[in-house]
Amino acid sequence: MPWLQLKARIAPEHAEVLEELLLDEGATAITLQDAQDEPLFEPERGTTPLWNETVLTGLYDDLEGLPAMLERLAAAWAEAMPGEPLPEIEHELLADRDWEREWMSDFEPLRMGQRLWIVPSWHEAPDPQAVNLLLDPGLAFGTGTHPTTALCLAWLDGLAVDGELDDREVLDVGCGSGILAIAALRLGARHATGTDIDPQALTASRDNAERNGVDETALRLEYPESLEAEARFPLVVANILAGPLVELADEIAERVAPGGRLALSGILETQADEVLAAYAARGLTMDEPEVREGWVRLTGRRST
Repeated sequence: MPWLQLKARIAPEHAEVLEELLLDEGATAITLQDAQDEPLFEPERGTTPLWNETVLTGLYDDLEGLPAMLERLAAAWAEAMPGEPLPEIEHELLADRDWEREWMSDFEPLRMGQRLWIVPSWHEAPDPQAVNLLLDPGLAFGTGTHPTTALCLAWLDGLAVDGELDDREVLDVGCGSGILAIAALRLGARHATGTDIDPQALTASRDNAERNGVDETALRLEYPESLEAEARFPLVVANILAGPLVELADEIAERVAPGGRLALSGILETQADEVLAAYAARGLTMDEPEVREGWVRLTGRRST
């Protein structure tokens, strides 16, 4: 069955009104996206970034009532937004497709370093002898598809190849999906602790650990304030954002044990110097940044 799609370009501050009107007309789905495809990276602290123009799309299964629907939309808009012209609403018919299958086809297994693969649940593992992490791509937390996560996974894989991960303890700050802590355990770490301020992240981490056969005693998940004050770790990884990394530099750096290693990611290339300086000032010897697609991973070591 084909679908009717209505699409309008609209100022962000007016998008909610048109969204409600499209829903009132029985939209099966509503999507909003940036009209210019401009990425919003990390906003300045205390600010709320907005797209300059939003594309609002409604999907309908009623193909016959378009003229009447457009008339009702115009009347409802005039009542809700007096004096504000109704944005032009384009319409087209979309062929029926298996949307879920099309989405799934976009994601293939990803190799991270020498030994590690991220494998969606609907794929066979390309190398059954490798360390295969079962993780499906999603909208939140981190699934290996973004350069920041991939940089951290490659770092962990390199440590494993060099024998520096064997029987170690790992701290994953801002664990999200748990992908880094779980990867470390599968690559040979003895124990991992994941912290996050979002309870949904801790739930997602636990679910992903179970899917990957991680023993519940090997992975501890908790809120940051529950972490023991004296806890120090041979390996610490934090894949969050540059602002929080700088703000939390005292707390994160303090968690690195003497002789321990640190990896930081979620950093744009233009932000690397500030983050690097924050951790160098806290007694860590920092390495040259590793850059991928405009994103940076910083690594360092605390002296013994």
